[in-house]
Amino acid sequence: MFSKIPITKSTARYSDNVNRLREALDAADSVVVGAGAGLSTSAGFTYSGDRFRRYFADFEKKYGFHDMYSGGFYPYSSPKEFWAYWSRYIFINRYMDAPKPVYDDLLALIREKDYFIITTNVDHCFQKAGVDKKRLFYTQGDYGLFQCSKPCCQETFDNEDTIRQMKEQQRDMRIPSELLPVCPHCGRPLTMNLRSDDTFVEDEGWHRAAERYENFLQTRRNGRILFLELGVGYNTPVIIKYPFWRMTAKNKTATYACVNYGEAVCPTEIEKQSICIDADIGKALKDLR
Repeated sequence: MFSKIPITKSTARYSDNVNRLREALDAADSVVVGAGAGLSTSAGFTYSGDRFRRYFADFEKKYGFHDMYSGGFYPYSSPKEFWAYWSRYIFINRYMDAPKPVYDDLLALIREKDYFIITTNVDHCFQKAGVDKKRLFYTQGDYGLFQCSKPCCQETFDNEDTIRQMKEQQRDMRIPSELLPVCPHCGRPLTMNLRSDDTFVEDEGWHRAAERYENFLQTRRNGRILFLELGVGYNTPVIIKYPFWRMTAKNKTATYACVNYGEAVCPTEIEKQSICIDADIGKALKDLR
């Protein structure tokens, strides 16, 4: 619906748009937050530069890649090397706190509102900030979960203990053989619960979260609702961006707000209902408070 229609950027001043968003937030009966990778980037979860070299200098030297994303796709020669990399990756991006309190600032803004959050992020930052898990739908998986690589079942497995052991016991960029994760049902290798192809496991918790999100939308669809999109790009626009645009167009009392550094746009069709803020999300949230 929106893939080929004109889109526009706001020409209003930053301070005016922040004030408009504050007023929209105050006036909203309910808030739906859509969060993408840009939100975690603003919180300090960067995947290159100093942060990459701090944790992966040895991998960079041996394998020649220069960012965490590339390291995730490297063709390692053995599962022991693969899990040495991924255990370190998961530990710093799932079990360590974000360097900046961006998620805390967001929760402080919406805590007293009737809200729900949908996110394509898999780093658990919302849960660590204290978001009620019954108000959260994590569509693309969770670094903190394993699943069967086949998969033989629609089940996921918490991985924190195993990941910590892999990180602590690895030597020369390899983990011990006894730590290689296998499915307790069929014995095949476990892998991360991340949506990359049709083997992604949507477990019982995923389906319950999806149902709660749909129920939230259906029961508030005609009210004064704020669709607050934070750091969502165009990798998977059909999950958050396009549905937010479509639901705003169908409800003349709704407001669409996009905060995204370099990509704050909206369709001309809903321009009068939209607030586009081209700025760092962390700064915008602090200014809103």
